[in-house]
This record gives sequence, structure tokens and C-alpha cells, in this order.
Amino acid sequence: MIAVRVAEYVKHTVKQSRHVVKWAREERSMAEGTVIAENTVGELLQDSVSRTLAIEMLDGVWKAGESLTLEALQSRFGISRTVAREVAKTLESMNAVLVKRRIGLVARPFGEWQALNHQVIEWRLHSTQRERQLSSLTELRLAVEPAAAASAARLAPIDVKAKFPVYAARMRQIAEANEEGEAGLAQFHDLDVEFHTLILRESGNELFAALSDTIATVLRGRVELGKYPMKPKSDALDAHDAVADAIAKGEPERARSAMLDIVDEVARALNFF
Repeated sequence: MIAVRVAEYVKHTVKQSRHVVKWAREERSMAEGTVIAENTVGELLQDSVSRTLAIEMLDGVWKAGESLTLEALQSRFGISRTVAREVAKTLESMNAVLVKRRIGLVARPFGEWQALNHQVIEWRLHSTQRERQLSSLTELRLAVEPAAAASAARLAPIDVKAKFPVYAARMRQIAEANEEGEAGLAQFHDLDVEFHTLILRESGNELFAALSDTIATVLRGRVELGKYPMKPKSDALDAHDAVADAIAKGEPERARSAMLDIVDEVARALNFF
């Protein structure tokens, strides 16, 4: 009975995950009592402009210390004053800029940005600093995820532990059903994100749990940047099976070792170590 409920949970989670971003945007717009324009890919206009400016700072086009007025933003992007202010708030919230009266937005050095914020990571992954960002995040994963897997094996409730073998089995089923080079692995990647973030959230460590969005961003970013094979390797599937089995059976050290194999394989695939 538990296995059936877990399988239903996994199916429901994957289905719902694709609607989360759209729902969040609608909720935000309703809460503010505003209607925010969207571009052709459904991205909020203010997010699109913020992303463009952030990447320009990361790429050195807009250098630290240089300023940009709200009027200049409005003119360049064809946006309203309200949207320009939202862009300023977004960048300021990430410590990417200082907002000064009569001066506008002043770019800050990257060392002052909120480096662990998932939005900053997404920006950096789409800039010329992507390789450095992937390397830094892989080192973070090596430090955190094996320990989180061991903790989940010790501390996660029995019903949560039972979910991991279901995730791993479904991931293998999807991976082995797809021929190399074909699209259609989106569900596999959704499950992979759920697998890793659930480990962090069920580790019993609030700091590990707080990194779940960060890890999710790098997992998705690796796919978007073409750094993930179209057909997952059998070694990676075996390692996910091993992590899932160890957590389900409450074996911390085996969970730690198997998770280390997963992240170490990522590091080797990206030629970082």
C-alpha cells in the first residue's frame, strides 16, 4: 500500500512541478494588484530585463561602479517607469547594484552579490562565467550532498525513505526507454531534481535544506547548457539506485559513498577534477 501511495505521489509531483513557476508569477501579480507584461517565452518582462543587465555585469559589459538611470532603462528596453523600478529592486535584492537617488543603478563587484541565490546562479550559468560557476557548484555538491544522503538515511521518516527507490526505478525506466539522441527526457530530469532536493530537505539539517533550490538550479542548468548526455549513463543510474536503496534501508555510510559516486561522476564528466 505504501509503495502504491508513493508511486502516485511521484507521478503527481512531476505533473505539478511544470506549473509551479506560472502559478507563482500569477500569485505575485495578483498580490501586487498589477498586470506584468510577458515576453514570447512567458518570462516576466522585468525578469527578462534584470537577467540581461545581470549578465552584462557578469560579462564585464556593464562594469562595477558604472551607473545607469531609470530613464536609460526605460528608453533602452521600452519599459514603463514601474517596470524599471521593479528591475532596480530585483537587482538590488541580489546585491548586484546600489540604487542611489538622482544617479540610478550603480553596478557592484560580483564578490558582493548573493552568490548562493538560485537566481544569481541561473544568471551566471548563462554568462561567460558558466564554467567557473559549474565548477564552484560541483565542489559545493561534493561537500554537501554525500553528508545530506547519510543524514537522510539516518533521520528521514520511513514513508519518505520509501519514496527514493520509486524515484530511482522510474528514472531508470524512462532512461532505458528513450533511444539516444531523442528528446523526451524532461520527465527524467524533473525526477532527478526531485530526488536530490528531497534528500536535502529530509536530511534533518536546515542549512542543507536551504540549498535545495540552489542544487535544483544547477541540475537544470547543466541540462539547459547541454552538459548532460541525452541518454543517462548506466553508471549514473546504478549510483542513484544505490543511494535510494541505502537511504531506504537506513544505511548512512553506504548512502554517503553512493552519493559521492554520483557527484564525482559529474565532476569527471565536466572535466573539473
